[in-house]
This record gives sequence, structure tokens and C-alpha cells, in this order.
Amino acid sequence: MKITVREMAVFAMLGAIMYVSKVVMEGIPNVHLVGVFTIAITIVYRKKALYAIYTFVFLQGLFGGFSTWWIPYLYVWTILWAGTMLLPKNMPKKIAPVAYMLVCSLHGFLFGTLYSPVQALFFGLDLKQTFAWIAAGFPYDCIHGVSNFFCGILILPLAIALKKAEKV
Repeated sequence: MKITVREMAVFAMLGAIMYVSKVVMEGIPNVHLVGVFTIAITIVYRKKALYAIYTFVFLQGLFGGFSTWWIPYLYVWTILWAGTMLLPKNMPKKIAPVAYMLVCSLHGFLFGTLYSPVQALFFGLDLKQTFAWIAAGFPYDCIHGVSNFFCGILILPLAIALKKAEKV
């Protein structure tokens, strides 16, 4: 997976935009555009989207601290990337927006569950405690899932803009 200097700059910029968009929206718990960017970038750049995603993940750790909270970031965004990669490239135009919005939403609803294995490992939680941890965070996962669905309206317009920029 060769990467050009231009692509390096583009992916660094996209990762930074993902990070800044999250910081700007931190006043609203569990509402952000990271899922939107992840899916849109994956639609356009496919495997190479991982460069931008991991730039975002690195920036999260750099500015937020490389601590136990950060470790799940190493895989939770890759799961969203993988889910997007599994969708057909040429979905019908009527189905694509809804499919992307649903994948983005599902990731938000499952975020706490995806996050929980690391919490269980680091804090010595047994299965019952892990389920309690997931249940305690579920109201926030609901906010995350619903907001991801509505923010998902931006996925295709962003992907279209990125595709147009790539043709320049």
C-alpha cells in the first residue's frame, strides 16, 4: 500500500480535521463527527483511509494522554472502517445514505460494548461487572447512536466532496 507525499499530506490533514471536529464538539457528550469522517474517508480511500484514522487516533493520545482510555481507540475506529469496507462499493443511490447512516449509528450504540474488553482487562472486571459497566454507559451509547445516525446525513456529501477534490 504505497503512499505518495501528496497522500501523506491529505491523510494528515484529514486526521487533524477529525481530531479538531471532536474537540470542537466536546461540549455535547457523545456527539461528534468522527464516525462520519471515518465512513466518508473509507468510501473514498478504502484501505488507505487507515492512515487518516490512525492519525486521528495518535492525535487523541498525544493531546489526551496515552492512557488506558486511549487503548480501545486502537481498534474501535478500525471496526467502523471494517464495517464500511464490507458494504458494497456500488450500492443503489437510494439505499447508500441509509446504509451508511445505520452503520454509523450502530457503531455509536455499540461503542461501550466495543470499549469494554479493555476496561475489563485493565480493571480486573469479571463478566458480570463488565455487563454492569456496559449497562451503566448505555444511556450515553444511546445518545452516541442517535447522534451518529443524524450526523450520518453528512457522510455522502463529504464523500462526494472528497472524490471531487481527488480529481483535481
